[in-house]
Amino acid sequence: MDFNLSDDQRAFRDAARDFAVNEMAPHAGRWDEDKIFPEDALRQAAGLGFAGIYIRDDVGGAGLTRLDAAIVFEELAAGCTSTAAYISIHTMAAWMIDRFGNEEQRQRFLPPLTSMQHFASYCLTEPGAGSDAAALATRAVRDGDDYVLNGSKAFISGAGRSDVYVVMCRTGGDGAKGISTLVVPKDTPGLSFGKQERKLGWNSQPTAMLNFADARVPVANRLGAEGDGFKIAMMGLDGGRINISACSIGAARACLEASRAHMLDRRQFGKRLAEFQALQFKLADMATELAAARLMVHRAAQALDDGDPEATQLCAMAKRFATDVGFAVCNQALQIHGGYGYLRDFPIERFLRDVRVHQILEGTNEIMRVIIARRLLAE
Repeated sequence: MDFNLSDDQRAFRDAARDFAVNEMAPHAGRWDEDKIFPEDALRQAAGLGFAGIYIRDDVGGAGLTRLDAAIVFEELAAGCTSTAAYISIHTMAAWMIDRFGNEEQRQRFLPPLTSMQHFASYCLTEPGAGSDAAALATRAVRDGDDYVLNGSKAFISGAGRSDVYVVMCRTGGDGAKGISTLVVPKDTPGLSFGKQERKLGWNSQPTAMLNFADARVPVANRLGAEGDGFKIAMMGLDGGRINISACSIGAARACLEASRAHMLDRRQFGKRLAEFQALQFKLADMATELAAARLMVHRAAQALDDGDPEATQLCAMAKRFATDVGFAVCNQALQIHGGYGYLRDFPIERFLRDVRVHQILEGTNEIMRVIIARRLLAE
């Protein structure tokens, strides 16, 4: 058990940190305020290998591990949490093609995704199927060499801008075993998009509904066999939960560092805030919780890399804990900053808004508890 990063891990951590500091953080406020999807910055990140961290290298990926990805996403999220989270979702969708696609599909879809010449979206949630994902109603009916797709998807990151949509749909009967996965290009006739959602955070990435009206998708775009879709979606989410947890840690770490600097500089009642024991204790608790969350995330990532049978439970535990801690640390940082923390002139409120949704997406934290409890009580 070695808690030290390898030389290679330190190298790409530093590269990610430099990119976040120089290419993300200076622009993050404007991306948020003006709702800009920063395509140029995303493609620069892809040029460093960050759009395909654990995608195989024959299609342009970096061929690294889930632990490596957690290290990178923490750094990127400290620059712009919303943009880092979109890279996480893009990577999750691309990994599903890499892991479950045949060779023709991999070569057709992945090179433009790992370079971010194309963008990808993960499409599971529906207006009537959120936490109960196995109840999804979007249906694909086989018609010769095509599926005819009808239904809607909700809260899709990248919707309207992404070029590729990895869509879970029903090709069989009710329940999880009736679900399959199709890769749907943006220009598919019958695919349309709803209005852009007005959100609390995550404003540097578009979010909208997908609507399918007799959209014809080639059978050649199906990942795996019919009925494999729910398994594919859940395996994608194991990694997505690690990534979004790392994004929470990155945002919280940035807020912790800002709080420390503020406490050393700000004076009230004739002394620096850093001299008040109540605030010292608050900062100590923030740092401790953050360190514990990072250890849990790294442990779960390693389990996923190792094929550990407990990996799904460990990913759920890490996601539940790290995203709760991430929001709590950002919230405490805002309190330490007082009125300044509430102003958009400072980044604390943006980090707070961006991490709040991490407790909801990739499976709500209540569903994480369901996953953990089912495993604990299995007979």
